[in-house]
Amino acid sequence: MKSKLIITLLFFAVLSCKKAEAESSSDLAISMAKLPPKKEIAEVGSNSAFTNDEKKIIEQKIIRNGNLRFETDNLESTYEQIKTAVKKGKAFIQNDSEGKDYSSIYRRITVRIPSENFDSFIKDFSTGVAYFDNKEISSQDVTEEYIDIDARLKTKKKLENRYLELLAKATKMSEMLAIEAQLSAIREEIEAKEGQLRYMQNQVSLSTVTIEFYKTIAQESGVTISYGAKVWNAFKSGFYGISSFFLGLLEIWPFIIIAIALFYFIRKRFKKKNK
Repeated sequence: MKSKLIITLLFFAVLSCKKAEAESSSDLAISMAKLPPKKEIAEVGSNSAFTNDEKKIIEQKIIRNGNLRFETDNLESTYEQIKTAVKKGKAFIQNDSEGKDYSSIYRRITVRIPSENFDSFIKDFSTGVAYFDNKEISSQDVTEEYIDIDARLKTKKKLENRYLELLAKATKMSEMLAIEAQLSAIREEIEAKEGQLRYMQNQVSLSTVTIEFYKTIAQESGVTISYGAKVWNAFKSGFYGISSFFLGLLEIWPFIIIAIALFYFIRKRFKKKNK
Protein backbone atom coordinates (compact mmCIF):
# COMPACT_ATOMS: atom_id res chain seq x y z
CA MET A 1 0.00 0.00 0.00
CA LYS A 2 2.78 2.35 0.89
CA SER A 3 4.56 1.56 -2.38
CA LYS A 4 1.45 2.47 -4.39
CA LEU A 5 1.17 5.79 -2.54
CA ILE A 6 4.79 6.62 -3.23
CA ILE A 7 4.39 5.82 -6.95
CA THR A 8 1.30 8.03 -7.13
CA LEU A 9 3.09 10.94 -5.50
CA LEU A 10 6.04 10.57 -7.87
CA PHE A 11 3.65 10.54 -10.85
CA PHE A 12 2.01 13.83 -9.79
CA ALA A 13 5.41 15.41 -9.13
CA VAL A 14 6.58 14.62 -12.67
CA LEU A 15 3.35 16.06 -14.13
CA SER A 16 3.75 19.28 -12.16
CA CYS A 17 7.35 19.69 -13.33
CA LYS A 18 6.36 19.30 -16.99
CA LYS A 19 3.56 21.83 -16.55
CA ALA A 20 5.96 24.33 -14.98
CA GLU A 21 8.39 23.88 -17.87
CA ALA A 22 5.60 24.44 -20.41
CA GLU A 23 4.47 27.62 -18.64
CA SER A 24 8.02 28.97 -18.48
CA SER A 25 8.57 28.32 -22.21
CA SER A 26 5.28 30.07 -22.99
CA ASP A 27 6.30 33.09 -20.91
CA LEU A 28 9.62 33.14 -22.71
CA ALA A 29 7.92 33.25 -26.12
CA ILE A 30 5.70 36.13 -25.00
CA SER A 31 8.65 38.07 -23.64
CA MET A 32 10.53 37.59 -26.90
CA ALA A 33 7.64 39.25 -28.70
CA LYS A 34 8.46 42.49 -26.90
CA LEU A 35 10.89 44.91 -28.50
CA PRO A 36 14.32 45.00 -26.81
CA PRO A 37 15.31 48.33 -25.31
CA LYS A 38 16.72 50.91 -27.71
CA LYS A 39 20.05 50.66 -25.98
CA GLU A 40 20.28 46.95 -26.80
CA ILE A 41 19.34 47.61 -30.44
CA ALA A 42 22.05 50.24 -30.68
CA GLU A 43 24.57 47.79 -29.24
CA VAL A 44 23.53 45.16 -31.77
CA GLY A 45 23.99 47.69 -34.56
CA SER A 46 27.46 48.65 -33.37
CA ASN A 47 28.51 45.02 -33.00
CA SER A 48 27.17 44.08 -36.45
CA ALA A 49 29.72 46.11 -38.40
CA PHE A 50 31.47 44.65 -41.40
CA THR A 51 34.27 42.18 -40.99
CA ASN A 52 37.72 43.05 -42.27
CA ASP A 53 37.13 41.06 -45.46
CA GLU A 54 33.88 42.93 -46.14
CA LYS A 55 35.59 46.26 -45.57
CA LYS A 56 38.20 45.37 -48.16
CA ILE A 57 35.50 44.57 -50.74
CA ILE A 58 33.79 47.99 -50.42
CA GLU A 59 35.48 50.54 -52.65
CA GLN A 60 36.22 54.06 -51.49
CA LYS A 61 33.24 56.40 -51.73
CA ILE A 62 34.24 59.88 -52.92
CA ILE A 63 31.80 62.72 -53.73
CA ARG A 64 33.34 65.21 -56.17
CA ASN A 65 31.90 68.61 -57.09
CA GLY A 66 33.07 71.48 -59.26
CA ASN A 67 32.13 75.17 -59.48
CA LEU A 68 33.67 77.21 -62.32
CA ARG A 69 33.17 80.72 -63.76
CA PHE A 70 34.93 82.36 -66.70
CA GLU A 71 34.53 84.99 -69.43
CA THR A 72 34.04 84.17 -73.10
CA ASP A 73 33.83 86.13 -76.35
CA ASN A 74 31.05 83.97 -77.80
CA LEU A 75 28.33 82.47 -75.63
CA GLU A 76 26.96 80.15 -78.31
CA SER A 77 30.30 78.62 -79.30
CA THR A 78 31.16 78.07 -75.64
CA TYR A 79 27.79 76.40 -75.07
CA GLU A 80 28.36 74.11 -78.06
CA GLN A 81 31.79 73.20 -76.70
CA ILE A 82 30.24 72.27 -73.35
CA LYS A 83 27.55 70.18 -75.06
CA THR A 84 30.24 68.30 -76.97
CA ALA A 85 32.12 67.62 -73.72
CA VAL A 86 28.87 66.48 -72.08
CA LYS A 87 28.20 63.99 -74.85
CA LYS A 88 31.78 62.72 -74.81
CA GLY A 89 31.77 62.27 -71.03
CA LYS A 90 28.38 60.45 -71.05
CA ALA A 91 26.95 63.18 -68.82
CA PHE A 92 23.71 65.13 -68.89
CA ILE A 93 22.66 68.74 -68.30
CA GLN A 94 20.54 68.97 -65.15
CA ASN A 95 19.87 72.74 -65.17
CA ASP A 96 20.35 75.44 -67.80
CA SER A 97 19.61 79.12 -67.14
CA GLU A 98 20.67 82.44 -68.63
CA GLY A 99 20.29 86.09 -67.75
CA LYS A 100 21.64 89.61 -67.96
CA ASP A 101 23.01 92.03 -65.38
CA TYR A 102 24.20 95.63 -65.69
CA SER A 103 27.43 94.77 -67.52
CA SER A 104 27.21 91.25 -68.94
CA ILE A 105 25.13 88.43 -70.38
CA TYR A 106 25.66 85.09 -68.64
CA ARG A 107 24.64 81.45 -68.81
CA ARG A 108 24.72 78.98 -65.92
CA ILE A 109 24.71 75.20 -66.51
CA THR A 110 24.66 72.34 -64.00
CA VAL A 111 26.06 69.05 -65.32
CA ARG A 112 25.93 65.57 -63.77
CA ILE A 113 28.94 63.60 -64.93
CA PRO A 114 30.08 60.04 -64.10
CA SER A 115 32.82 60.33 -61.50
CA GLU A 116 35.36 58.48 -63.61
CA ASN A 117 34.97 61.11 -66.37
CA PHE A 118 35.12 64.14 -64.03
CA ASP A 119 38.69 65.27 -64.78
CA SER A 120 38.51 64.68 -68.54
CA PHE A 121 35.21 66.58 -68.75
CA ILE A 122 36.65 69.68 -67.06
CA LYS A 123 39.67 69.53 -69.35
CA ASP A 124 37.52 69.23 -72.49
CA PHE A 125 35.12 72.11 -71.90
CA SER A 126 37.76 74.48 -70.49
CA THR A 127 40.01 74.24 -73.55
CA GLY A 128 40.65 77.78 -74.76
CA VAL A 129 39.76 79.45 -71.45
CA ALA A 130 42.49 81.98 -70.65
CA TYR A 131 41.74 82.06 -66.92
CA PHE A 132 38.94 81.29 -64.49
CA ASP A 133 37.32 83.98 -62.38
CA ASN A 134 36.44 81.17 -59.99
CA LYS A 135 37.42 77.48 -59.96
CA GLU A 136 36.52 75.26 -57.02
CA ILE A 137 37.01 71.48 -57.06
CA SER A 138 36.01 69.58 -53.91
CA SER A 139 36.28 65.91 -52.88
CA GLN A 140 34.48 64.43 -49.87
CA ASP A 141 35.29 60.93 -48.60
CA VAL A 142 32.06 59.33 -47.30
CA THR A 143 33.32 55.73 -47.16
CA GLU A 144 33.10 55.44 -43.37
CA GLU A 145 29.61 56.96 -43.28
CA TYR A 146 28.46 54.63 -46.07
CA ILE A 147 29.79 51.54 -44.25
CA ASP A 148 28.15 52.64 -40.98
CA ILE A 149 24.72 53.15 -42.58
CA ASP A 150 24.98 49.87 -44.50
CA ALA A 151 25.91 47.97 -41.31
CA ARG A 152 22.97 49.46 -39.42
CA LEU A 153 20.68 48.59 -42.32
CA LYS A 154 21.77 44.94 -42.21
CA THR A 155 21.17 44.88 -38.46
CA LYS A 156 17.66 46.27 -38.90
CA LYS A 157 16.89 43.64 -41.54
CA LYS A 158 18.05 40.86 -39.22
CA LEU A 159 15.85 42.28 -36.48
CA GLU A 160 12.95 42.40 -38.92
CA ASN A 161 13.44 38.70 -39.70
CA ARG A 162 13.40 37.86 -35.98
CA TYR A 163 10.07 39.60 -35.53
CA LEU A 164 8.65 37.90 -38.63
CA GLU A 165 9.54 34.54 -37.08
CA LEU A 166 7.87 35.54 -33.81
CA LEU A 167 4.80 36.72 -35.70
CA ALA A 168 4.50 33.33 -37.42
CA LYS A 169 4.60 31.57 -34.03
CA ALA A 170 2.31 33.99 -32.18
CA THR A 171 -1.11 32.60 -31.19
CA LYS A 172 -2.68 35.49 -29.29
CA MET A 173 -4.11 38.59 -30.94
CA SER A 174 -2.35 40.89 -28.43
CA GLU A 175 1.02 39.33 -29.31
CA MET A 176 0.36 39.72 -33.05
CA LEU A 177 -0.60 43.39 -32.69
CA ALA A 178 2.48 44.13 -30.56
CA ILE A 179 4.82 42.44 -33.04
CA GLU A 180 3.24 44.14 -36.07
CA ALA A 181 3.63 47.53 -34.39
CA GLN A 182 7.34 46.89 -33.87
CA LEU A 183 7.69 45.59 -37.44
CA SER A 184 6.13 48.80 -38.78
CA ALA A 185 8.65 50.95 -36.87
CA ILE A 186 11.57 48.80 -38.02
CA ARG A 187 10.48 48.93 -41.66
CA GLU A 188 10.29 52.75 -41.53
CA GLU A 189 13.89 52.83 -40.28
CA ILE A 190 14.95 50.40 -43.01
CA GLU A 191 13.35 52.53 -45.74
CA ALA A 192 15.00 55.69 -44.36
CA LYS A 193 18.46 54.10 -44.36
CA GLU A 194 17.94 52.64 -47.83
CA GLY A 195 17.04 56.15 -49.02
CA GLN A 196 20.22 57.54 -47.46
CA LEU A 197 22.32 54.91 -49.20
CA ARG A 198 20.65 55.52 -52.57
CA TYR A 199 21.22 59.29 -52.30
CA MET A 200 24.83 58.83 -51.23
CA GLN A 201 25.51 56.33 -54.02
CA ASN A 202 23.98 58.75 -56.55
CA GLN A 203 26.25 61.56 -55.35
CA VAL A 204 29.27 59.26 -55.52
CA SER A 205 28.58 57.81 -58.96
CA LEU A 206 27.56 61.15 -60.55
CA SER A 207 29.64 64.25 -59.82
CA THR A 208 28.06 67.72 -60.04
CA VAL A 209 29.74 70.50 -62.04
CA THR A 210 28.28 74.03 -62.13
CA ILE A 211 29.59 76.13 -65.03
CA GLU A 212 28.91 79.86 -65.41
CA PHE A 213 30.26 81.72 -68.43
CA TYR A 214 29.54 85.31 -69.40
CA LYS A 215 30.20 87.98 -72.03
CA THR A 216 30.80 91.62 -71.18
CA ILE A 217 28.48 94.08 -72.94
CA ALA A 218 31.01 96.55 -74.39
CA GLN A 219 28.47 98.89 -75.98
CA GLU A 220 27.02 99.72 -72.59
CA SER A 221 30.36 100.66 -71.11
CA GLY A 222 30.92 104.43 -70.80
CA VAL A 223 34.62 104.08 -71.63
CA THR A 224 33.92 102.95 -75.19
CA ILE A 225 31.53 105.85 -76.05
CA SER A 226 33.16 108.77 -77.91
CA TYR A 227 32.78 112.46 -76.97
CA GLY A 228 30.72 113.17 -80.11
CA ALA A 229 28.34 110.36 -79.21
CA LYS A 230 27.96 111.81 -75.74
CA VAL A 231 27.09 115.27 -77.20
CA TRP A 232 24.53 113.74 -79.55
CA ASN A 233 23.00 111.73 -76.68
CA ALA A 234 22.81 114.92 -74.59
CA PHE A 235 21.13 116.79 -77.47
CA LYS A 236 18.58 114.02 -77.89
CA SER A 237 17.95 114.04 -74.17
CA GLY A 238 17.35 117.83 -74.24
CA PHE A 239 14.96 117.50 -77.17
CA TYR A 240 13.06 114.75 -75.41
CA GLY A 241 12.97 116.95 -72.30
CA ILE A 242 11.44 119.92 -74.20
CA SER A 243 8.92 117.65 -75.88
CA SER A 244 7.94 116.20 -72.53
CA PHE A 245 7.57 119.73 -71.12
CA PHE A 246 5.17 120.89 -73.87
CA LEU A 247 3.21 117.66 -73.66
CA GLY A 248 2.85 118.27 -69.95
CA LEU A 249 1.55 121.80 -70.63
CA LEU A 250 -1.04 120.42 -73.04
CA GLU A 251 -2.29 118.11 -70.34
CA ILE A 252 -2.86 120.99 -67.86
CA TRP A 253 -4.09 123.70 -70.29
CA PRO A 254 -7.42 124.31 -68.44
CA PHE A 255 -5.55 125.13 -65.25
CA ILE A 256 -3.23 127.47 -67.15
CA ILE A 257 -6.20 129.44 -68.61
CA ILE A 258 -7.82 129.69 -65.15
CA ALA A 259 -4.54 130.90 -63.65
CA ILE A 260 -4.13 133.57 -66.39
CA ALA A 261 -7.72 134.80 -66.00
CA LEU A 262 -7.34 134.95 -62.22
CA PHE A 263 -4.05 136.86 -62.51
CA TYR A 264 -5.65 139.36 -64.93
CA PHE A 265 -8.68 139.86 -62.63
CA ILE A 266 -6.56 140.47 -59.52
CA ARG A 267 -4.30 142.86 -61.37
CA LYS A 268 -7.27 144.84 -62.66
CA ARG A 269 -8.81 145.16 -59.18
CA PHE A 270 -5.47 146.23 -57.76
CA LYS A 271 -5.14 149.04 -60.33
CA LYS A 272 -8.67 150.34 -59.50
CA LYS A 273 -7.84 150.58 -55.78
CA ASN A 274 -4.68 152.58 -56.53
CA LYS A 275 -6.70 155.16 -58.51
